[in-house]
Amino acid sequence: MATTDVPVLIIGGGGCGLSASIFLSNLGVEHTLVERHPTTSHLPKAHYLNQRTLEVYRQHGVADRIYEVGAPLDNFGKIKWVTSIGGDRPLDRRLIHEMDSFGGGSLQERYMTDSPSVASNYPQLRLEPLLREEAEKRAPGRILFNHTVTDWEQQDGGGVAVTVVNGETDETQTINARYVVAADGGKTVGPKLGVEMAGPTNMVDMVSVHFEADLSEYVDDATLIHWFLNPEAQNSWDAGALVKMGPTWDRHSEEWTIHFMFRPDDPESFDESAIVPRLRDLLKLPELDISVRKVSHWILDRIVAQQWRFGDIFLAGDAAHRQPPTSGLGLNTGIQDAQALAWRLAAAINGVGGEDVLDSYEAERIPVATDGADWALLAFSNHTVIDAAIGLVPGATVDQNRVAFETLFGDTRISGAIRARTADAIGTQRFEFQAHDIEMGYAYPTGSFISDGTTAPTSLDGTVYTPTTTPGRRLPHAWLEVEGTRISTLDLVSQGWGLTLITDAEGQGWGEAAEAISASIGVPITVNVIGGDGGADDVEGRWREINELEVGGAILVRPDQFIAWRSTGPVQDPSSELISVLHEVLGIQSAVLRS
Repeated sequence: MATTDVPVLIIGGGGCGLSASIFLSNLGVEHTLVERHPTTSHLPKAHYLNQRTLEVYRQHGVADRIYEVGAPLDNFGKIKWVTSIGGDRPLDRRLIHEMDSFGGGSLQERYMTDSPSVASNYPQLRLEPLLREEAEKRAPGRILFNHTVTDWEQQDGGGVAVTVVNGETDETQTINARYVVAADGGKTVGPKLGVEMAGPTNMVDMVSVHFEADLSEYVDDATLIHWFLNPEAQNSWDAGALVKMGPTWDRHSEEWTIHFMFRPDDPESFDESAIVPRLRDLLKLPELDISVRKVSHWILDRIVAQQWRFGDIFLAGDAAHRQPPTSGLGLNTGIQDAQALAWRLAAAINGVGGEDVLDSYEAERIPVATDGADWALLAFSNHTVIDAAIGLVPGATVDQNRVAFETLFGDTRISGAIRARTADAIGTQRFEFQAHDIEMGYAYPTGSFISDGTTAPTSLDGTVYTPTTTPGRRLPHAWLEVEGTRISTLDLVSQGWGLTLITDAEGQGWGEAAEAISASIGVPITVNVIGGDGGADDVEGRWREINELEVGGAILVRPDQFIAWRSTGPVQDPSSELISVLHEVLGIQSAVLRS
């Protein structure tokens, strides 16, 4: 049986695992990825890629490829609530409400002020092949699909011996990995580890129908999701949600997915002969020519692993957290897990990051994943508020529901009041479709950074992101100019595994100290000066507005673009200060730093 050694083994070739491979390659970390399936996903699965994720992909040279093929903002920046898209009865094809979403429409200026990247929409069945190609380009011969992990054992001296079977040849090999990233959706590693997934599960049986049809006569170019609310349904999830899936991104989209739910005990939930006619009923298009590609079931969970590190094995993505699709945080959080873990593994493999740095992965990511899962569940359950506003009562008959909708669309004073109430209720769904602060402004409560005692502002309804240089938060975006080229402050953070120090023209002492320490201990520290001769030009004055620094201050940024430390102004001995900072952030012993 063949045996190979590798610094990192990634188990799982979905969005999270493939992203981890790309990031590790860019950080200079040799690794192997194994995936039990012969191909990437056949299901659309997640599709919304938020701004923060596109910032991560921008840093690692993938964003432009996604923008070339994904939905432009003008084609997914609106959500509509309608009674149906088909039908010719009085209550059919009625618009209930519409909302700008994901940075589109009226949101665009604010979203674009806060990031160099726009969100995109690109379903996993297309995203994963793109990521696989990028991963294979960076790590040729190391991305192994159709390879199944059959066993593994942690070694006393460190590392994990993993048994892998080639599904094509049946050959077995042992991969000795110093570290393992379990991005397998909880299918392989979690059960053997006894991972505790906490939270409610088995809430409802969701059904997703991926199909091809020409709906261009019934939809517009800008709307990504149509939520159905009509007298025939008990609630919004019963009526379903229709999602555009491309690859053409205007109203001529060739593919669509519709999501609706069954109770877990519903005898028809796995009867596909009942599901397909229901699809036509939901659309109110009984004669529509459709080609069903796949009918899939998934149980709604809101669960988060209570431990993400098990010796030299680390959980990421769906192996660590699973949640409702509302707010689109699942895949995005998984990709950001991969980024948060990759730089730590790089630091450890390069002999710099200590055990505290590896431990801080779960200390930082569990609270963020938990908050995101709770937010997704809030957004999911909040649809019942909309149902109640319209007057849909659990257990009501179709005739009773019809009266509620006739009143909603009537011309009486009561009708106007109900429309206003409905608009207010649907407005609360900004939790789901305008969650800008949830996506961009999440904060680590503790981890590989040094708190300075300040608390950054947060938005109670999750919609308003406030830029800040508070340690434990993402480096805020501002446009700069360097030798005639426009770049973002986020672009100052390199793809490498080292740190980035940002200061101003008066912070020369910080720069000199950082360069000397970097040369002496072998930890890359890139120094960037904003302002003054030879520095990046704060052309719009935005950096001065948001950096929260005095003249001569400095911030230290981690490879994942999160702020590790901040000095609001100059200090008497910047070298000693930075040595202390590196000791805390990376776990490097002070004696090593001074040698």
